[in-house]
Amino acid sequence: MVSAQEYYPVNDGVKSINTNYTLFKNATLHLSPGKTISNGSLLIKDGKIVSVGKSVDSPKNAVVIDLEGKHVYPSFVEAYSTFGVKTPERSFGGRSPQYEATREGYYWNDHIRAETNALDAFKYDNKAAKDLVEAGFGAVSTHMADGLARGNGILVALNSEGNTAERLLDTRSAQFFSFNKSNLSQQSYPSSVMGSTALIRQVFEDAAWYAGGNVDTRDLSLEALNANMDLPQIFYGEGLYDDLRIASLSKETGVPFIIVGGGDEYKRIGEVKATGASYIIPINFQDAYDVEDPYQADFVSLSQMLEWNQAPTNPAKLDEAGLTFAITSNGLKSPGMLSSMLKKAFKYGLDKETALAALTTIPAQLLGKSEELGTLSPNAWANFLITSGELFEEETILYENWVQGSQNVIKDASIIDIDGSYTLNTGGKSYDMTISKSTEKPSVTVKDGDTKLGSKAVYNDGWLNVTFTGDADKKEYTRIIAQVSPTTPWSGKAILPDGSETSFTISKKPSTETEKEEKKDDDKEEVAPEVMPLTYPNVAYGYEEKPEAETILFKNATVWTNEEAGILEETDVLVKNGKIAKVGKGLSAGGAKVVDATGKHLTSGIIDEHSHIAAFSINESGQNSSAEVRMKDAVNPDDIDIYRDLGGGVTTIQLLHGSANPIGG
Repeated sequence: MVSAQEYYPVNDGVKSINTNYTLFKNATLHLSPGKTISNGSLLIKDGKIVSVGKSVDSPKNAVVIDLEGKHVYPSFVEAYSTFGVKTPERSFGGRSPQYEATREGYYWNDHIRAETNALDAFKYDNKAAKDLVEAGFGAVSTHMADGLARGNGILVALNSEGNTAERLLDTRSAQFFSFNKSNLSQQSYPSSVMGSTALIRQVFEDAAWYAGGNVDTRDLSLEALNANMDLPQIFYGEGLYDDLRIASLSKETGVPFIIVGGGDEYKRIGEVKATGASYIIPINFQDAYDVEDPYQADFVSLSQMLEWNQAPTNPAKLDEAGLTFAITSNGLKSPGMLSSMLKKAFKYGLDKETALAALTTIPAQLLGKSEELGTLSPNAWANFLITSGELFEEETILYENWVQGSQNVIKDASIIDIDGSYTLNTGGKSYDMTISKSTEKPSVTVKDGDTKLGSKAVYNDGWLNVTFTGDADKKEYTRIIAQVSPTTPWSGKAILPDGSETSFTISKKPSTETEKEEKKDDDKEEVAPEVMPLTYPNVAYGYEEKPEAETILFKNATVWTNEEAGILEETDVLVKNGKIAKVGKGLSAGGAKVVDATGKHLTSGIIDEHSHIAAFSINESGQNSSAEVRMKDAVNPDDIDIYRDLGGGVTTIQLLHGSANPIGG
């Protein structure tokens, strides 16, 4: 009889693999957002969930863990990450026009790198994995963040016990795109957002042409792009107008891009809703600006202050608009900031069930992994969180994050929280003692009356060890060791500075009325912060409402027709539906807004037939002929110059490409 065995030697001691069942019982199980089982059981084996429900039979060899009073949630899923895949550094030197590929057999533009496979560059990062696990994540989709077409990503379980082969949940998680060039190429084209948009549009045209068998030569980049079209298509943007640009490309190419937003979708939520796209959004909200110094405050613009004030509403606005979105930790200084940013979003209106979905079921759905991740269901990976209470409540503690059935202890649930104020009696004296952060890195303060004594504490395995000085020179120490229980008094032996032993007692002080009031205030529901209204544009002096076309009758104006009729004195002009409806004397229109223009002149608006305002980029200087670019891909409708032109009488402009090319587009 032949049995399976490892085909390579492992010299790491006696190999012990736990293939037993593990049963978690008496927990509140949050199967998915809105679906909860009280006093339920969860059975896992070999890294997968076997069974979940109100009553689950326990196999004979099962390890049973009682989670009475605790809650279990699916671990979070990160849909957009560069975890373990280092972005290449840009090489030194200038870029130059280049019309042929530097890589034989690949696409003519080196910034199209659809053949990239993130697995080739992947190296499991234990430190980054630990940070993500402690933030609640169990799986990440990661990729090479380099180039316009970035190739396929991989889906990785954050299992510190496994190896790369065991952690890999999918070697092809999604295909990725951006408007940013590759650091690996000196090729100058594209040099603008217009060029990037045109190149992405072109590569999809070329890929379709290539797939149709219309090309004799082989192109590995186009082959890879076509092969990856069965995957989720994730497009990274850096702000609202990238979102809309991506949505336009999606409509034109027929590719349903999942948009990685910039977090400012709230500014034009109606237009964002109209895209119908799914989003992955960051929650890297701006810290409050330091405006205490009036000189420094001058460098903070009103638009920056508005963004600080309004951006935390973004998740709630997306939810109100009925958009599908996942939340990403990408963009945070560290995954550990996720919790504080979520709390801020909650204050600004984000529903907690929506947040849970945005971290579990939605990213799993976007990646096509709804049966495997983001839920507590049979055959799903055993990725789950164990908490002290409901997940996003202020006092809730995240105890453990299990990934592929492997336990990761975040905070030891057996540690008793002993934060508080105490009275310590020993050696015939009474001291005031305060303990804080006892479940993390304990800190202790000991006072003799108003004198603060030098002190330190060690707290583990249920024992509290406190050492404090008894003199100003901090040369004589008293040491106490107490076995901690949920209630005081605690008592035991103390070692005095002279080496003699005596007894001690530690009693917790009753809460003062002030502390009770502070606790009462803390328990009150926080008032939502005041959010400034959006303006158009969302900068100083913007309109609180978009101006709407009205029916207006201008009476008794001097009208410059600029036609054969010449200048007409004391003449009326009726404007309706955005156009001039009538010009004449004695006009009337029911319901029209009447403007007395007596003594005023009225003429057609100025047309500027050569303008370079209101654009994110003007020149595409990457190659001599850029006939393929479109100015509409770079329009900036928030440019203050639009309003300056209007103030100068200009009503129409022809927005042109710059003069960098013989053929500009």
